[in-house]
Amino acid sequence: MSATEIKVGRLGINYIVDGSHTQSLGMFELTVPPGSNVPPPHSHSHNEECVYVLAGTLRYSVGAETNDLTVGQTMSTPKGVPHAFSNPFAETARALIVLSPDIGAQYFRDVAAVVNAGGPPDKSALIAVMASYGLLPAAPK
Repeated sequence: MSATEIKVGRLGINYIVDGSHTQSLGMFELTVPPGSNVPPPHSHSHNEECVYVLAGTLRYSVGAETNDLTVGQTMSTPKGVPHAFSNPFAETARALIVLSPDIGAQYFRDVAAVVNAGGPPDKSALIAVMASYGLLPAAPK
């Protein structure tokens, strides 16, 4: 874990470019150990997202499409489209995530404060943090 890595449960977020202060492009490395708890399916009101897998396999869903992305593969999420990710595989997955405009490292620090508080995460507090950054939970299927 690097000194700048933000831990959200078992997930690791290492910001490379924080473009949130200038409303520009942002980039971070996401580490997803096998079987990690992950965010619920959600959409971004203001951001597009692109995922590029660096190691392992990451299951990534955009709308109705789900792919098991391996090293060198990518998938993009347009604004407003529900998406989700998981790692049901044996190896830790690492991916480069690019957001335009960036949501910022502070979002992940705010989520970490809820998720890492001890016990089951407070879902209403988590949804409130998400909403304050323009993220909307997807309707249940």
